[in-house]
Amino acid sequence: MEKKRKLIYIERIPIRWGDMDAYGHVNNTVYFRFMEQARVGWMQELGLDLVAPAQGPVIVTASCAFLKQLDYPGTVEVRMYAGELGRSSLMSYYELRREGEEELCATGEAKIVWADQRVRKSIPIPPSIRRLLEA
Repeated sequence: MEKKRKLIYIERIPIRWGDMDAYGHVNNTVYFRFMEQARVGWMQELGLDLVAPAQGPVIVTASCAFLKQLDYPGTVEVRMYAGELGRSSLMSYYELRREGEEELCATGEAKIVWADQRVRKSIPIPPSIRRLLEA
C-alpha cells in the first residue's frame, strides 16, 4: 500500500571531496547527514529555534536504502516529504538524487517526535506546524 506523502522541502547540497570513502564514493554515513541537512533546512524555514530549544523535534528512528553510488563532484538534491502525522510525531521520507537527474540514489525515513527537552518527554506537535502539515 502506497504511503501518503506530501513534499515539504527540497535541499541542494554540494558533494565534498571529504564525503567520499576509500572506495571513491560518498560514504554511507554521509547520506544520513544529507537527510539531516534537509530536516534542518525545513525547520529553519519554519522559523524554529534549533539552538538549545526548550521544546523541539528529535529523531527516534532513521533508515536509508542505498540504491546508487554518489561521488564527487556534484550536487545531491534531497526531497523531504511529510507522512503520517501523530499527536507528537511525524514520519518524514527522503529521496536523494544527483541534481538534474530523476534516478534515485537513496531513499530514507526518519520519525520525528516533538519533545520537551527539560523533562525529556514527548509533547503535542505545535498547532502552527500541524496546520502547515495538514494543509
